Amino acid sequence: MRAVVYDRPYSFSVRDLPDPKPGPAEVVLRTLITGVCGTDLHLHKGGFAPAYPLIPGHEIVGEVIEVGDDVDSLQVGQVVAVDNANTCGYCTECRAGRAQHCTSRTALGVDNPGGFAERVVARARKCYPVDGLPLEAAVMIEPISCAVHGVESLDLSPGADVLVFGAGPSGNVLAQLLLHGGADRVTMAAPTAFKLDLARSHGIDETVLLDREDPAAGLQVLRELAPDGFDVVVDATGATSVLQHCVSLTRNAGTVFVYGMADEDAEITVKPNEIFRRELSIVGSFAQAYGFERAVAVVKAGRVRTEGIVTHYFGLDEYEDALDAVRSDPTCLKAAVVPN
Repeated sequence: MRAVVYDRPYSFSVRDLPDPKPGPAEVVLRTLITGVCGTDLHLHKGGFAPAYPLIPGHEIVGEVIEVGDDVDSLQVGQVVAVDNANTCGYCTECRAGRAQHCTSRTALGVDNPGGFAERVVARARKCYPVDGLPLEAAVMIEPISCAVHGVESLDLSPGADVLVFGAGPSGNVLAQLLLHGGADRVTMAAPTAFKLDLARSHGIDETVLLDREDPAAGLQVLRELAPDGFDVVVDATGATSVLQHCVSLTRNAGTVFVYGMADEDAEITVKPNEIFRRELSIVGSFAQAYGFERAVAVVKAGRVRTEGIVTHYFGLDEYEDALDAVRSDPTCLKAAVVPN
């Protein structure tokens, strides 16, 4: 099979490798499509603790082509979305229901071979049938499962007034889940008009265009929309320049929700007295746990719409182009690699 392989940060090539074989309770998938996300940009630079040699790609959809011993839940020919996280099930975190913090956690595309390859091995119990879903929808199941966990972490109050910074794929699907999860109004602010237009077509109530270089006018519009502040302000960008504005836009006793993934050494300045005096909460959400089945359900039910999110498709030999598109192409909302 052919695969993207990293030897070290910034250094990868497309190589011929032996076809993988399934172990007990595993399946081999012919990779149909794998999404490219911001995590892959961090991994490209050596962030997120990769293990080398590394085949990246964690948003995986594939067709079962071989099953290992003790697999009776899947059949050859089924199309599945893959939960890339493998957890032990018996550490303190797992037993407390916090599997995303498992002390022995591994992940396809991070420290195990991932989906930017023609074949990938996955645990059968981590594969969720998506037969009948378009591939552009199926490839969004992993990001949506993260959004499912995000909504759980936030514990949204019914009738909340929510602001989401960021109109990328993660912000789009999280905003839709918040909209259907009890929010009275969801406002989205971002610097790209076509992404905001898509979000509005997906049901988002208000959209505000922010100028990256001079956001003052857009921030003023947001303050006028919620003079007392928003109940919840979500950062789905991971940009410190955005996070810096979140506290001031949050109402008293409101919540700042850190959902986007910033660089590991990124810092912002927060005044502890303001958190104390205004009784603000700061909540984070990392990855997902137990969200895949519900992610499939909300897509099939139409609660989260995915049409128009994947805008760019690439082959394995175009992987560098895929990274460039996610990093800097203003016309790219979501890129995906089609290995076969």
